Amino acid sequence: MTVTPHSLPIRHAVGLPDMQRATTEGLRANFLIDSIFEPDQVQAVYTHYDRVIVGGVLPVQVPVALPTYDNLKSAYFLERRELGIINVGGAGSVTVDGTAYPLTKLNGLYIGKGCRDVSFQSDEAANPARFFLMSAPAHAVYPTAKLAKEDANPTKLGAPETANERTIYKYIHANGLASCQLVMGLTVLESGSVWNTMPAHVHDRRMETYLYFDVPAEHRVIHLMGPPDETRHLIVANHQAILSPPWSIHSGCGTASYSFIWGMAGENLDFADMDFAPISSLR
Repeated sequence: MTVTPHSLPIRHAVGLPDMQRATTEGLRANFLIDSIFEPDQVQAVYTHYDRVIVGGVLPVQVPVALPTYDNLKSAYFLERRELGIINVGGAGSVTVDGTAYPLTKLNGLYIGKGCRDVSFQSDEAANPARFFLMSAPAHAVYPTAKLAKEDANPTKLGAPETANERTIYKYIHANGLASCQLVMGLTVLESGSVWNTMPAHVHDRRMETYLYFDVPAEHRVIHLMGPPDETRHLIVANHQAILSPPWSIHSGCGTASYSFIWGMAGENLDFADMDFAPISSLR
């Protein structure tokens, strides 16, 4: 089993004036995580937006343990945190304090505050699991629990004529897996549909992160960010993640169909807490 204790890279909070002056390189450095799955290690970033940690694990040859990072100043990773996990790769398992939870593709797992030992393993090295991680500070203990994609409240939205026919799956939320402040789920676009989260919205009391996956290698997603009246964009490839501040919209359009995980943390667990921006108001 590999364990690599070290300090987490930190992304500081960026305000609107800084975004307005940023170059493409500056936007990507602050808001894009361009490498989230590396073989047999945990890749993670600490952001000052709601103290969230975003990361990924790609166990190939050996199980990979969740490290205790030096700059968390804690005895173990989940001493004061909770963790949400969704698998976007092959079959694998997550072992929590000696109990193994098998996770096939698009299965989710919540791990509560106080769990000490967490490790990740793939069933087959030729088709490894890819575990997306999102962690936030926790004030209470909720039980570790697994949820299959089929049980994640699938909801059909959109229409072919607006190129956004999609299914939303909710895993960690007020009426799903219980948490302190994490909200997580994913969206799968139908073939021929490319738009997500349009009309766009912001939610001032929560940050959000996106992981784009099942993006064909030769294709990209144009991710829109910024305030509704002054948008910017990032070109995003498969298995890249976005950090979205509370003041920013988070929407996108792909050059082909794709899927994405959305995860939120902040003041409330209300999935519907959104301030919509009409399409005609975007600039």
